[in-house]
Amino acid sequence: MQPGTHLGPYEIVAPLGAGGMGEVYKARDTRLGRDVAIKVLPPEFAADPERLRRFEQEARAVAALDHPNILAIHDVGTHEGAPFIVTELLEGETLRDRLKAGGLTVSKAMEAAVQIAQGLAAAHEKGIIHRDLKPANVFIARDGRVKILDFGIAKLVAPTSAEELAKEATVVEATEAGTVLGTVGYMSPEQVRGEVVDARSDLFALGVLIYEMLTGRQAFHGRTPADTLSAILKEDPPDLEAIVRKTSPGLLLVLKRCLEKRKEDRFSSTQDVAFALQALAHPSSLGPEAESGEQSIVVLPFENLSPDPDNAYFADGLTEELIADLSKVKALRVISRTSAMQFKGKAKGIPEIARELKVGHALEGSVRRAGNSVRITAQLIEAATDRHLWAEKYTGTLDNIFELQEAISRRIVEALKGTLTQDDERRLATHATTDPRVYEVWLRARQEAYRLSQEGVEEAIRLTGHALETFGDHALLHAADGIFHSLAYDFGFSHNEETLIRVEASATRAIELNPELALAWFSKGVARYKRGDMLECVRFFRRAVGLERNSDTLFYLACTLSEVGRTDEARDFADEAFERDPFTWWTSYSRFMVDLFDGQFDAAVAGFQEWTAREARDLPFSLWWHGQALAYAGKEDEAIAVFERCARLNAGVFSDFCELGARAFRGERENARAWFESKGNLQQGAMSDESFPGYVSTCFARVGEFDLALRWLEQAIRWGFTNHRFHSEHNRYLAPLRGDPRFEALMKLAQEQARAIELG
Repeated sequence: MQPGTHLGPYEIVAPLGAGGMGEVYKARDTRLGRDVAIKVLPPEFAADPERLRRFEQEARAVAALDHPNILAIHDVGTHEGAPFIVTELLEGETLRDRLKAGGLTVSKAMEAAVQIAQGLAAAHEKGIIHRDLKPANVFIARDGRVKILDFGIAKLVAPTSAEELAKEATVVEATEAGTVLGTVGYMSPEQVRGEVVDARSDLFALGVLIYEMLTGRQAFHGRTPADTLSAILKEDPPDLEAIVRKTSPGLLLVLKRCLEKRKEDRFSSTQDVAFALQALAHPSSLGPEAESGEQSIVVLPFENLSPDPDNAYFADGLTEELIADLSKVKALRVISRTSAMQFKGKAKGIPEIARELKVGHALEGSVRRAGNSVRITAQLIEAATDRHLWAEKYTGTLDNIFELQEAISRRIVEALKGTLTQDDERRLATHATTDPRVYEVWLRARQEAYRLSQEGVEEAIRLTGHALETFGDHALLHAADGIFHSLAYDFGFSHNEETLIRVEASATRAIELNPELALAWFSKGVARYKRGDMLECVRFFRRAVGLERNSDTLFYLACTLSEVGRTDEARDFADEAFERDPFTWWTSYSRFMVDLFDGQFDAAVAGFQEWTAREARDLPFSLWWHGQALAYAGKEDEAIAVFERCARLNAGVFSDFCELGARAFRGERENARAWFESKGNLQQGAMSDESFPGYVSTCFARVGEFDLALRWLEQAIRWGFTNHRFHSEHNRYLAPLRGDPRFEALMKLAQEQARAIELG
């Protein structure tokens, strides 16, 4: 077509080129005043039903995609019987033109490969495959962006009728020299054989492109098209191993896997390929540890292959024990149990899981238990390449299960080229128990407690108590007994002095029996926390973290330190807890709590708001904290709405405290005081916690009940809420009290207690 020709609102400016699927022109969109590209199918081609079908398929395929690495489609139409498609106008050159000067630099080739893979992944996610990926169909814009062009022979994967399947399985005669449903030299083996293809065919072509970008020559090239097709079926690209010297072993593994002759042996997900290439091109995309040299790993839930399905608890228990063992190695970041268990039974690829968790490696395996015999199969996988670093089988009995666990842990560290310090060696050799009967009870009881219900906790307590009566003194059983009773205290069905005495006694006995047991020190810390003894609480939590980097302990330590005013240190522990356990609601909560007690109220509001909407919409505990953050940020109307919503749930202590907040922040002085004084149980609850009395003090300060505010503030500080900067600087509602000698005396007390914790 000549310049000046109009196709509806589009005016042809100049020809850009021509190919098997039509002629391409630069045009002007007279409505929007922008330059576009128009591909027109000539009339004689439009008369060919097969070509017309393929052209219309291209329009549908591209229109369904919206990705920065895929050519954007704006419009479709018909001009004098010839269909046309309107796309964005690109400035730059095709990869074919770029490669005429030889291969790209490694960095440029890797960057292009990442973008091509990401574009393909977006198309494959929509059920669209390209089937003609080649240098001419890849465009490199002047700003470095890479665009995939010409989905002209793309296949919409589903639905596919039996008739269409039969048609796709037949080799279509060439319409150009050397073209058979694709382009010779860039076709997959299944395309060459005329078989039904899927997304893995594009992965083969991607491998061919990467090879050509790095070497400057085609991966498969013979004297004739037939020779080239034969090479695709039978040969590897020449000098493939030499790429290692130019790039890295990791890239060679990705490349080899893309170029497997059997599609079943290639990557199962294009997103996995994109992730692998991204990790190789930009190691920091795996997380900060990739740059620092720190190794990271997730232990995925081991599969239960036992004849008895009831042994699932044993497989889960082994997973958790390996996590605990590896957490003893200081140079290793290990994803905690709760986040790892999120992937139980989910068919996600290792690279995808690793990307979500920002880890470099994954351990997966299976457990088969029959009676006293145990067989464990474990595989360590490099996430970026989905490559197995090692796979081994371990056979033994329950009597030597601890030695099997230790052997696996040591083998992992060795495979990661890590070095165990003397402390690591000592901790790995220290086991919670050497009695397999106690170990099995612990696994069963812990599984029950993880139900987080009254029935589950009571069953865990029953199992542990019976085991103590049957097997006698064992540190693990005493520590577990303390933890389970602390849960009973928190859940409210055993919230009494006797329970606290039991928690502390159990923890103390566990430490006497095994001072190297992290769970025992954690249990002891929880006992002191319930007593308001922050000095000892922090000391015990620190000891537990020193023995095992467990996200539960890190969470408690972060919250406790933020309440005593050590927010910088608290933030480090909160961040580490989140890195190790990103899918657990309480690790997110600890970060927002640090923001709150550090006076960063807007950040706290944003965090609590997002967390509540996503994870805990109707959880009174989360609504209570969300309402507080809003109030401290000066957003009282929003705070009142959240408090009222929580109060309507009528769900125990947190709903009651939210009712108090709603009354106080509405300014109902007499109403708030009279209502609170009528709630004896609520007052009693506020006397046995550090967070509740500080909140009550704020509520009474809000309505001008300053004597009550001071009384409850003293209770909060004596119980452990010694963050004097929060009280004296950040909490806007305590401003009228500043300068009062009683308030200043309380601040001095808070500073003294906080200093004792710092020195301790």
